[in-house]
Amino acid sequence: MAKHPDPVVLYPDIATLGSLGVALQAVAEEGGFSVPAAASASDPLGYATVDSTLPHRRALLVSSWAIKRRWSIRGEESSQGMALIEGDTEDLAQVARAAQAWHGGLALSDIRQAAPFVHMTGRFDVPDHDPVRLTASEWQHLRTEASERDWPEYHALIEAAYAEPALRSLYPFTSHWTLRFSTTTRPYLSLVGPCLLAHGADRYTVSRGFTGSGLIAQAATAQEAVSAAVRELPSGLGPVTSGAVLAEDRRELSS
Repeated sequence: MAKHPDPVVLYPDIATLGSLGVALQAVAEEGGFSVPAAASASDPLGYATVDSTLPHRRALLVSSWAIKRRWSIRGEESSQGMALIEGDTEDLAQVARAAQAWHGGLALSDIRQAAPFVHMTGRFDVPDHDPVRLTASEWQHLRTEASERDWPEYHALIEAAYAEPALRSLYPFTSHWTLRFSTTTRPYLSLVGPCLLAHGADRYTVSRGFTGSGLIAQAATAQEAVSAAVRELPSGLGPVTSGAVLAEDRRELSS
């Protein structure tokens, strides 16, 4: 098993400054702005965080790559810990620009404009953690993700499911690229309905288990698979509710 290079070898300038957090502050000052970066106590060369002024966003995580000189960022929303923005670059000054924009509470599109390496996941800010809006945000993420993959059958499945109101009203998520549904948002999912999986050559599976167990139907088109899935949904499903509230209720019951 190959060993990763010594971080001091990959990042001698950051090692001289003492931490990635200090390096971000220094490169920001060179650009004429400031970034309130904090270094990781356990790995000061490898990680740093930059808080956001918006309470519904977690601190931006900046991480150094172990195999080459490069940095990644991940900016999450606070309700579920899902990424709103991601990205990687060899330009630490661009990382500092993204961090400044995240800290200042800029719109996601404006963060990307400030630092073009930033990738928007499709999710959007939901300041009040409304579960219906979080559901819409997750659908937008899945549609964005599917459109960016070289997998037309998967893209067709996501779009067909989104076009169906009965499925669009449910919280979507994937497990091993199998599309599944919940009546609650993360972090506590309440599974409902069948699983849908896209194969190659226009073949789709609808099953009760995400591994394909409990086969319900096989279909030649995404629309046929979605129709089979809708027929399996229980009646009387209401609006999606908060998985965070459900998780808290369960913790109280177990305490």
